[in-house]
Amino acid sequence: MRILITGSAGFIGSTLALRLLERGDEVIGVDALDDYYDVSLKEARLQRVLAYEAYTDVRARIENRALIAETFARYQPQRVVNLAAQAGVRYSIQNPAAYVDSNLVGFGNILEGCRHQQVEHLVYASSSSVYGSNTTMPFSVHDNVNHPVSLYAASKKANELMAHTYSHLYQIPTTGLRFFTVYGPWGRPDMALFLFTRKILAGEPIQVFNYGQHRRDFTYIDDIVEGVIRVLDKPAESNPDWNSDHPDNASSQAPYRLYNIGNNQPVELMHYISTLEQCLGKTAEKEMLPLQPGDVPDTYADVADLVNDMGYRPNTLVEEGVAWFVDWYRDYYQV
Repeated sequence: MRILITGSAGFIGSTLALRLLERGDEVIGVDALDDYYDVSLKEARLQRVLAYEAYTDVRARIENRALIAETFARYQPQRVVNLAAQAGVRYSIQNPAAYVDSNLVGFGNILEGCRHQQVEHLVYASSSSVYGSNTTMPFSVHDNVNHPVSLYAASKKANELMAHTYSHLYQIPTTGLRFFTVYGPWGRPDMALFLFTRKILAGEPIQVFNYGQHRRDFTYIDDIVEGVIRVLDKPAESNPDWNSDHPDNASSQAPYRLYNIGNNQPVELMHYISTLEQCLGKTAEKEMLPLQPGDVPDTYADVADLVNDMGYRPNTLVEEGVAWFVDWYRDYYQV
C-alpha cells in the first residue's frame, strides 16, 4: 500500500515507517523536524528509513494547509496515519497556541486531505490523557470522556470528534488510537524514562511527581506499532448495533472506531524507577514533588476491544522494555 505518515521523524512515526517499509509498503513521511526537542535525534531516526527507496521524505508542518493539500494530491496515499502533534501535557500549559495550531488546525488539514483524495482509512493518534478526571479503572473506550484536565487532552478529544464528523459526512473510515505512556528505544527526551536515565547517569536528582504515587500503563514501542499496523490493515466499519438512545462512545453508524493501546498492567512509578536503577547500576537521587497541573494520578487501559477486533494484546513487561531502552541509550549516546 501507499501510506502517508505524519510525524514520521517522531518516536512512534519513525518506528512505524520502518516496520511498514520492511513488509513492502510505500511510505510518504511528513515531518517538520521542529525543535520542541533535540532535532539531531529526529534526524537520526530518519536515517533508518531514508535507506529505503520506497520512502519519500516530505518536510512540512501539518498546519500548512496549502502544502498538506499539495502533498495529498501529489502522492495520493491509500491510507494515512496521523501521528504529528504537539505533544506533552505540561507544555500545553506554557504554550497553548502550539496545540491549537498543530492538533486542531493541522488535524483539520489532514481530514480535508483524506476527504479530497478519498483515502481508504485514516488512523490517528489520540491519547490516554482524554480520560482526564475519570476514576473508574480500567479506562474503557466506551466511557464518557468529557472532562479533560489539560489542553493537550482536550485537543485529542477534539480530534476524535472531528474525525467522527468526517466519517459521518463523507464516509471516511477513521480510527482513533488512545496510546498509553509509550516508552522504549528512540524515545522522546521529554518523557520520564529518557529524562530519568540522563539525570541518573549524570549524577543529577530526578523529579518524582505526585511523591511517586503515580501508576502508569507503560506500553513498549513495538507493542504500540504492532497495534497501529493491525488497526491500519482493518478499516473502520459502521456498527450495525449502534443505538442513538444508548450511544456507544467507541463506535457509530458511521465508519468510526476508537481503541485503547496499552499494556493493561499499571506499574507504580517507584517500581519503574527502581527497574531503571537496576538496569543502570546506579541509584537515583530523588526530589519528591506534588502532582503537577494537568497530570492524572493513574492510567490503566481496558484493551478488550483491541483483543476482540484485532486479536492483539500488548504484553511486553516493563523489566524487559526498560532494559532494552537502557541498552539503546548507552549505545546511542556512548555512555
